[in-house]
Amino acid sequence: MRAVYLGSMPVFVAVLALSVGHPTNAQQATVTSPPPEIADKVQLCASCHGADGKPVVEKVPIIFGQHMFYLLTELKDYRAGRRANEIMAPIAAQLSDDEMKALATYFAAQPWPNYSEVSSPEDNARAQSLAVEGQCTQCHLGGMLGDSRNPRLNHQKVDYLTQTMTDFRGGVRKNAAAMAAIVKDWSDADIAAMSHYLAGL
Repeated sequence: MRAVYLGSMPVFVAVLALSVGHPTNAQQATVTSPPPEIADKVQLCASCHGADGKPVVEKVPIIFGQHMFYLLTELKDYRAGRRANEIMAPIAAQLSDDEMKALATYFAAQPWPNYSEVSSPEDNARAQSLAVEGQCTQCHLGGMLGDSRNPRLNHQKVDYLTQTMTDFRGGVRKNAAAMAAIVKDWSDADIAAMSHYLAGL
């Protein structure tokens, strides 16, 4: 372990396990090294989000291959207090606009990792009904691949999807009023079905 300093805040990173210079074999040709000016910050991100794009901490989203403008918006929301997270908020607070843009650009250019979950026919049917009712594809588009302002949900992590929809429902996450309105009456079973469906697309 060694400490990577972001401003005055030390964050400990397991360098051997998380070195961004050693992607998985499947992604050896496509994961790129970050620009030198953000290399330490990318390594810090890897301590949770993973060096190869697969998060190594529970309830942390995949950000490799996510849309650039969405990533940038979320970083700004963390910094401004519009989105709460005890880990991300203090990190974002020390990033400049240029650093945020550089990080969002870098991660958006990386390949989405090979991640998928098996969803049951029952979960799929339930989730598809909820998606039609909530008009999910109006924002997240066909295949739930998203666009510049709306995140890709296809093959996103189950535990993250479950947590973030629960946070929208409970008013913990406040930076997307439309999402809060859609899930406000969903049961835990509804959220679980949708999470597994999206992760298994």
